Amino acid sequence: MIDLTEFFSLQIGILRQTPKKYRRFLYEKINWENRLIGIVGGRGTGKTTMLLQHLNAEKKAGVDILYISADHIRVEALGLYEIGAAFFKTGGQVLALDEIHKYNNWAQEVKNLYDSFPKARLLFSGSSSLHLQLGKADLSRRAVYYTLPVLSFREYLRFAEGFDSDEYRLSEILQNHSSLTSQVQPEKPILGLFRDYLAGGAYPFFLEGKKEYHAKLRNIIEKVLYEDIPATTGMRFSGIPALKKILYEISTSPPFELNIDRLANNLGIARPTVYAYLEHLEQACLIIKVMQKGAGASLTRKPAKLYMANTNLLKAVGMELQPEDPVGTVRENFFANQVVSAGYIIRAVKKGDFLVADKYLFEIGGKSKSRRQIKEHEHGFVVKDDIETGFGNIIPLWLFGFMY
Repeated sequence: MIDLTEFFSLQIGILRQTPKKYRRFLYEKINWENRLIGIVGGRGTGKTTMLLQHLNAEKKAGVDILYISADHIRVEALGLYEIGAAFFKTGGQVLALDEIHKYNNWAQEVKNLYDSFPKARLLFSGSSSLHLQLGKADLSRRAVYYTLPVLSFREYLRFAEGFDSDEYRLSEILQNHSSLTSQVQPEKPILGLFRDYLAGGAYPFFLEGKKEYHAKLRNIIEKVLYEDIPATTGMRFSGIPALKKILYEISTSPPFELNIDRLANNLGIARPTVYAYLEHLEQACLIIKVMQKGAGASLTRKPAKLYMANTNLLKAVGMELQPEDPVGTVRENFFANQVVSAGYIIRAVKKGDFLVADKYLFEIGGKSKSRRQIKEHEHGFVVKDDIETGFGNIIPLWLFGFMY
């Protein structure tokens, strides 16, 4: 029988250090009674903390738990299935597997544990990489998946200022934005807090210190490029410079409209390789691809616009090369990130900036932005930065950060 003493010993210290004050919005939406739960999301979004917060609650309720990180050297040596089987055979009830994407053949071994121990509950987390997406097919009839995005502006206010507010559906914002803005009244000016969020509030670790925030964010980018993508896609390390160049192009172009041929020529790689690299970056939660509205084979791969996954990544990458804020890109980037993270489908269109849910047309800009692009659309809206409240079909940009 495998000796699990070291894992239990490590777990004690880890659980003690787990933050207890705030939980991510997703915590309350998860049905923790499901036997097999997968939590996916980009690096740094708080997946591990959320798992540990739940394990603390289970332990307090008297449930026998075990947390292990799949990248621990002993996990590779002993085997994931063997560790889990030893735990469940001795009365274990809940097994949490963190960083699961770093373990080869994880989906098969998790499936075997699920089938072999009908009363056991398994939780696992991992980055939204291609490898983890492929695992969904193997576990599709068993696992319930949840996606954890970066902090919304609403969550940032809760974490940073202790200010609580309700979530608002898109339809509520469009219909009642004037009254909703009057309900959101933190002690500090809302536009100043919004600027802070855009620069450095999308990831929970901003609470650890703002001076080191962007350095940590750049470190996350490096780990994704050098560890996660090669390990989960089989991409050679020789391709990493091309991934970096793509990120620099996106973060320093206002907003980046894709020309595959030009990009392929600049990088010295083939068109299919460009498409594959963009897919890797999107699955790793580093970029957002906005597809053109329409249908047909020509639209299935080629995005109309590319953005960094959030404005913090935009600043972490782009500001190294560009000393002034690309204001238009920041605004569109924020809107796209929050809308997509809230679960809505977003498309690029010829008139206006975005079409959401195949119904609502949005034009994004500053306080002087006109209605010209959306005036003929029945469900057209102007989303303005630098305003605290709106009127009619003019809505403040920051309010779209309250959808989750």
